Amino acid sequence: MSDPCSSSSLSRCVTRHLNLQLCVDFERHVLRGKVALTVEALQDRLTELTLDTSNLTIVSVSANGQPARFSLGPKHSFKGAPLDITLPFDLSRGQHAIVEVTYETSPSATALQWLTPEQTAGKKQPYLFSQCQAHHCRSMIPCQDSPSVKHTYYAQVSVPKDLVAVMSAVRDGQEVDPQDNGRIVYRFRQPVPMPSYLIAIVVGALESREIGPRSRVWSEKEYVDKAAFEFSETENMLKTAEGLAGPYVWGQYDILVLPPSFPYGGMENPCLTFATPTLLAGDKSLSNVIAHEISHSWTGNLVTNKTWEHFWLNEGHTVYLERMIGRCLESEQFRQFKAMGGWKDLQDSVNTFGANNPLTNLVPSLQDVDPDDAFSSVPYEKGFALLYHLEELLGGPEVFMGFVKSYIQMFAYSSATSEEWKDYLFTYFKDKVDVLNKVDWNAWMFTPGMPPVKPQYDTTLADACIALSQRWIKAKDQDLNGFEKSDVKTLSSHQLIEFLSLLLQEDPLPLAHVQKMQEVYDLNSYMNSEVRFRWLRLCVRSKWEETVPMALKMATEQGRMKFTRPLFREVYNFDKYRDEAVRVFVANRAAMHPVTSGLVSKDLKVDASNGSSR
Repeated sequence: MSDPCSSSSLSRCVTRHLNLQLCVDFERHVLRGKVALTVEALQDRLTELTLDTSNLTIVSVSANGQPARFSLGPKHSFKGAPLDITLPFDLSRGQHAIVEVTYETSPSATALQWLTPEQTAGKKQPYLFSQCQAHHCRSMIPCQDSPSVKHTYYAQVSVPKDLVAVMSAVRDGQEVDPQDNGRIVYRFRQPVPMPSYLIAIVVGALESREIGPRSRVWSEKEYVDKAAFEFSETENMLKTAEGLAGPYVWGQYDILVLPPSFPYGGMENPCLTFATPTLLAGDKSLSNVIAHEISHSWTGNLVTNKTWEHFWLNEGHTVYLERMIGRCLESEQFRQFKAMGGWKDLQDSVNTFGANNPLTNLVPSLQDVDPDDAFSSVPYEKGFALLYHLEELLGGPEVFMGFVKSYIQMFAYSSATSEEWKDYLFTYFKDKVDVLNKVDWNAWMFTPGMPPVKPQYDTTLADACIALSQRWIKAKDQDLNGFEKSDVKTLSSHQLIEFLSLLLQEDPLPLAHVQKMQEVYDLNSYMNSEVRFRWLRLCVRSKWEETVPMALKMATEQGRMKFTRPLFREVYNFDKYRDEAVRVFVANRAAMHPVTSGLVSKDLKVDASNGSSR
């Protein structure tokens, strides 16, 4: 079992615990660190081991307190450089050693984004946040950076005294830094074993508010009360999830609202979910994101994909659980409606990648593929579609949820492959093997494009969206006066999003149509980011020139890749404004998250190092 994304010695040893000391240097944009890894030998006469690193400066290495020889191997394009360590003794199978590495990160570490005070809400203090998934932890900590390895951790983080540090762990006190009384050391412990990609740190002028018996929301003070209000349903969702999946084992469930450049909607860091501030515009999509991140506490964090090729085990099950939470809190029709929307997102991803692209396989090969390049809605929505298809075949939601809960118990605190998942499915449903054998497993898992079966979803909540979108698609110019504001007044924000998504699946509407739509519905005034994002794409596609600056503004004033990448691509595909898309990207690139700017530069065919178009 090897991990194509890691150079570390996974078959020879495994990390059991990681003890971390970090000093955060905002002047130089580096972390000065010392990490002590408790390593267990998996074979006799272990004398050498390899850790993953990326752009780290290694100062020294010791093993059980004795100096150890080390060397950095050649740098790989996305795997970084292997750190080869020779132990000054040999270990036999089952023995532990403490390997300590003193190091410093690079200002360009891909896991970290350093924000200037101007890039924060408060404008006074700098800010740092990490995003390690999938393979970026190695740019922050030398480690076995593979989701197949799980360990506990303890951390001490020294920061300037006006700032606060939080991590993906339980807070364990703070004290004045004995080395510098202008700094504070914050302590954290994570007693539940977890993969390296879930180690997370944030440092900034943070405040918090209690939102439930085991939850606080953290953010800059400018956002904190709004966030506390928006996330008030958290405990209710946690209880619902526990009813479905079993006890929540992580103790605390806090939410941290990040600055706008955070590249994802949410990130399921244990004890501390990261959330985009784009959720605070009165979005109903907020509940989807939080239900999704809460669900990861079981599928992803407790049971983890063994390599990124099996990412669908994390995401497909998490979407399935998220929608089961929606079913409990809303209705079965609501779950069906969300499932239909997900099928459309899958169709979009397949169209973007191409129907023959092997990255649209449910289980792709990631040999020599950067996991960031493979990221899409495929593992989420093709994964969900398979689970929903199996649910239909095997007896409905209650029956299948029984399997999901049992799978979580079976693989808790460990990592699984698709093969292990499938074997367990066959064991659990041993009386229905004939049904399972009729599933075209090869088509579902190892074939690109759309799935072999399209589930028949209940269209009750979608019918109004379909009907309205069809009216716009079929309308001739003389029919445009038949539309009125009341058309959308009866739609929920979920349905309005669905209406716009349906229009995006069709050929571009005539310019007169979108201009009329603005006149009647005033979609420019909607602040819900999911609505605005789709509306602006629709306008740019119909070549409405006045909306181009609005689209580029949305693409740059926040950095959630789900919004930023398609908005830039839409403007880039409008020939007249292609150069403008590139110009705006190059002008804003320095303020963007490193992963976002790297992917947008590929989308716009801009050379990564300078501003010229390839």
